[in-house]
Amino acid sequence: MADNKQPVLELTGIHKEFPGVKALTDAGLRLFPGEVHTLMGQNGAGKSTLIKVLTGVYTPEQGRILLDGQPIAPRSTLEAQDLGISTVYQEVNLCPNLSVAENIFIGRYPRRFGAIQWKKMRDDAARMLKQLQVDIDVSQPLSHYPLAIQQMVAISRALNVQAKVLILDEPTSSLDEAEVQLLFSVLRSLRAQGMAILFVTHFLDQTYAISDRITVMRNGQLEGEYLCSELSRLALVNKMIGAADNAAPLRDENAAAVAAPEVAQAGEPLLEIRDLGRRGALSATSLAIRKGEVLGLCGLLGSGRTELARLLFGADKADSGSITISGRDSAAVFANPREAIQAGIGFCSEDRKLEGAILSLSVRENLILAMQARAGMWRAIPMKRQQELASDYVRWLGIKTASIETPIGTLSGGNQQKVLLARWLATQPKLMILDEPTRGIDIRAKEEIMDYVTSLCKDGMSVLFISSELPEVVRTSDRMVVMRDRKACGEYLRGELDDSTVLQAIAGETV
Repeated sequence: MADNKQPVLELTGIHKEFPGVKALTDAGLRLFPGEVHTLMGQNGAGKSTLIKVLTGVYTPEQGRILLDGQPIAPRSTLEAQDLGISTVYQEVNLCPNLSVAENIFIGRYPRRFGAIQWKKMRDDAARMLKQLQVDIDVSQPLSHYPLAIQQMVAISRALNVQAKVLILDEPTSSLDEAEVQLLFSVLRSLRAQGMAILFVTHFLDQTYAISDRITVMRNGQLEGEYLCSELSRLALVNKMIGAADNAAPLRDENAAAVAAPEVAQAGEPLLEIRDLGRRGALSATSLAIRKGEVLGLCGLLGSGRTELARLLFGADKADSGSITISGRDSAAVFANPREAIQAGIGFCSEDRKLEGAILSLSVRENLILAMQARAGMWRAIPMKRQQELASDYVRWLGIKTASIETPIGTLSGGNQQKVLLARWLATQPKLMILDEPTRGIDIRAKEEIMDYVTSLCKDGMSVLFISSELPEVVRTSDRMVVMRDRKACGEYLRGELDDSTVLQAIAGETV
């Protein structure tokens, strides 16, 4: 891979704003012929927005796009495609009821005297797929074939428009290992033919298996472009989360002054999951949570932390696995959150605006929602009991509100989070799942929330704690499970990892 190559596609100085949000600030990207170029960054880093600018979905406020050295300004995905920029999205955007051949040629059917040449279309489709190492009956409906084959059909369609640049947006998220290897074999063949390929993924292992060059984005900006061979996994993780290359990267300046919380000695297993998984979300995962302990899940965004929590709570449907609670097997896994609540599990979602607080309702009304769900719609909680609960938890958690009847939407983020915590504590759960419980709140509120939760562990409650703030996980957890590429990759006791070595574990390097 010569450094004197000229990029086939170059974006520079890209700015994109939405109301109240700067999505991209001076972002950029260079794609070279005959390379697989991986775009990396945590959720919210700006990857998808940059791709949508490149493919004509969004028009940037500033910046320029050069294709073969000439400025372009696509105003639609069709215009971008006509220029030679084709995209295959995470969710295959084809017509499952049509045949494979029809999907490849849809909108561009070969015709003679106005009539579609069906045999020619099928022959050409079969030939194109064989070039991608796929030999199937192209006259069959697309729905007859697995997702991996559908991905190959989508790639074949993209190449059928004489693409100079092929963009693959999370193409492996729903593929198993054998299917991933088939896709990579195809990408290597296309790379050898001189195509520029942009590969977007969260998976570190796949990044290093296929990439020639890596661009890292962070907070809507270009962090840097690197040759894959010259960037270690640990350095990549540091660049994605914004830490320096060498060191105790994410240490909170206030953390040193705060002693690690005292947590009760963990007891026997409260809950065990065996081979819990969902295709495209989480590989089969097994772990145990003991009574009275804080089990931390750490990893990059997209590593499978939230996916595991949602499967455990029944918010998403698992494809495999079983759950054991206090030594008693469940029927399989929870079919819905109500079953999990009945079993003694509470869940504070990472998105308190969308999945947590109902902003127009009062503090009291938000607080009693989980209790009411457990009781059922025909057993209303008496108003006096609601008021007592709300008043007690406002006092115990130090929730700053003028009244328990104040709309929760008028409270600060930290106080909203305390109300949501109180919602689940009121159900007296055996296990509390906390997904990013301290995101977007001040340091004092963070300490108050975590100190209160960990104090409850002394009474036997267990906590599954998920946070992107690694020093917080290290400080709070009795045990930590490291997630990488949507699977559990290691388990560590308190003291075995610090702020620096936890990054090594996440990156897959020896600790």
